Amino acid sequence: MDSVTFLIALGAIVAGFSQGLSGFGFGLVAMSFWAWVIDPKLAAALSVVGGLTGQIVAAFTVRRGFNLKLIFPFILGGLCGIPIGVYLLPLLDIYKFKTVLGTFLILWCPFMLFADRIPKITQSSRFFDGIAGLGGGIMGGLGGFTGTLPTLWCTLRGFDRDTQRSIIQNFNFAMLVVIFMSYIGKGVITTEMISTFLIVSPIVVITSYFGTRMYLGISQQRFRQIVLTLLTFSGLTMLITSVPHLLK
Repeated sequence: MDSVTFLIALGAIVAGFSQGLSGFGFGLVAMSFWAWVIDPKLAAALSVVGGLTGQIVAAFTVRRGFNLKLIFPFILGGLCGIPIGVYLLPLLDIYKFKTVLGTFLILWCPFMLFADRIPKITQSSRFFDGIAGLGGGIMGGLGGFTGTLPTLWCTLRGFDRDTQRSIIQNFNFAMLVVIFMSYIGKGVITTEMISTFLIVSPIVVITSYFGTRMYLGISQQRFRQIVLTLLTFSGLTMLITSVPHLLK
């Protein structure tokens, strides 16, 4: 096994388990491994395929807190955001991609680490839920990061764990199905990628399943803290390696 294949597999293992445990974050976790070694378009396609695989596993194993009225505005906003993200994807430059992703990681991850200390937004409208979904759709079109911004918003809303997971899990599933079809239609996903998909998908099935089992049995807080801390340092490293090239 060469080093690139090893990092692809390792990213799928960690990201699959993380998504199974928390209900989101496959693309974000996987990209901390993949953005170093593979083309952004392939990384985006793998994130969508892996994330969708994990959500299918979760759909059969975690069915708590479902509320269609809460979920619908997120999905509607996400459907509006996906075309924007898909349009922007072919315009990406590898170093700009790493810079944006790295900056996002070092801003988002520490925020989530201390989110429990931030006052909750108990009064809000469905419009703002839709805006959070719009951001998730744009991020999803760029690389399968569908759940990141909606998860931030749900955390600020103060939803309990099962309600938040149900919103994000169903939102991610709907978004990733649409993004997957959009990628096929725009030629982002090609037949040459199938061999790599066959590496990632079986790994995600197994690791996502174990992640969902752990979610049902124990708290995810400690694991979440470890992952977010590691991702913060990954984002910092991405900036160190990409910014000098942009400055040239």
